[in-house]
Amino acid sequence: MLLTLAWGSLFFPGLFALCTWGLRRARPGWTSFDCVMISTRLVSSVQAVFATGSGIIIIRSCSDVATDRHWLAREYVWFLVPYMIYDSYAMYLCEWYRTKEQDRRHSLTTFRNFLSQNRLMITHHAVILFVLVPVAQSLRGELGDFFVGCIFTAELSTPFVSLGRILIQLKQQHTLLYKVNGFLTLTTFLFCRILLFPFMYWSYGQQQGLSLFQVPFNIPFYCNVANAFLIAPQLYWFSLLCKKAARIFDTPQPKKDG
Repeated sequence: MLLTLAWGSLFFPGLFALCTWGLRRARPGWTSFDCVMISTRLVSSVQAVFATGSGIIIIRSCSDVATDRHWLAREYVWFLVPYMIYDSYAMYLCEWYRTKEQDRRHSLTTFRNFLSQNRLMITHHAVILFVLVPVAQSLRGELGDFFVGCIFTAELSTPFVSLGRILIQLKQQHTLLYKVNGFLTLTTFLFCRILLFPFMYWSYGQQQGLSLFQVPFNIPFYCNVANAFLIAPQLYWFSLLCKKAARIFDTPQPKKDG
């Protein structure tokens, strides 16, 4: 545990510092905010690839979805803890550079604006650290790692979300890449963050001889409540993505002269 925590504490801030340094050298015309923001997105994408890969390995190794265990489930949770702490600071650092470039003084107001504008994401990080980590590591009893692996795969959409933010920062919203990435963002988010929950219910039902609709009535009530709390913010974020996608594809094309 301690070794994994130490590796995570070194890896994510170190990768962020390396990316920021590299971008400043490669793109001297970019602002500090550009470099920091893009570095933050790159590190998030790397973490998402690690999490998704770990989740796939865990899922494929668990033939019994209710009881099978895999060492990677426990270890990656510990690797994730430093990332959540680092990412919270990185988001604040982005806000600090953004306000600095707007000639605003760094003060308590900046911190308040950061909390106000990132309420849902900060809450998301806090729930992972103070609720999901204890549940995954000790409070779930004999429940197997299949479901932990499924939750890890929810990160598959993160690289596409990050690329979209980077393209916006670089003012590339008009490009085909931006539209294709928007479609991939919606698709991966739908399958890995929304349909993931019915998939977990279906997998359990297949093993227990239950239909998908019978599963909620044959598992502990707190499992349904926990899943409801997990999927609620995903549905909200998905609705925002859909609205954004509608604006992208409904934008009228400029008329050609003649």
